[in-house]
Amino acid sequence: MDTKRQEKISRLIQRTLGEVFQMETRHLFGGAMITVTHVHVTKDLGLAKIYVSLFATEDKNKLFESIEENISEIRGLLGNKIGKQVRKIPELKFYLDDALDQIERIDDLLKE
Repeated sequence: MDTKRQEKISRLIQRTLGEVFQMETRHLFGGAMITVTHVHVTKDLGLAKIYVSLFATEDKNKLFESIEENISEIRGLLGNKIGKQVRKIPELKFYLDDALDQIERIDDLLKE
């Protein structure tokens, strides 16, 4: 069970990272659409587990590796935006959310 503070920080990070991916990191990811689907922050607010969906890309694994390679820059951009609202910017850990891909596969199977 997450505390109110954890939920508030999670929503803040989700909203802000969505803006960062949409506006400020296009040069890093070649115009691919990156959607932040869920954020979970640990109780000590030191780690944020971020689930992303990737669209408009040929190789999702390569794009995900690119995100992981640029974690420090993404964290810096996040810090610039929310630094006044939190004491410490949490470490970021990204996970690939493939729920939409699974839904699409199931849908294709049902059509057959």
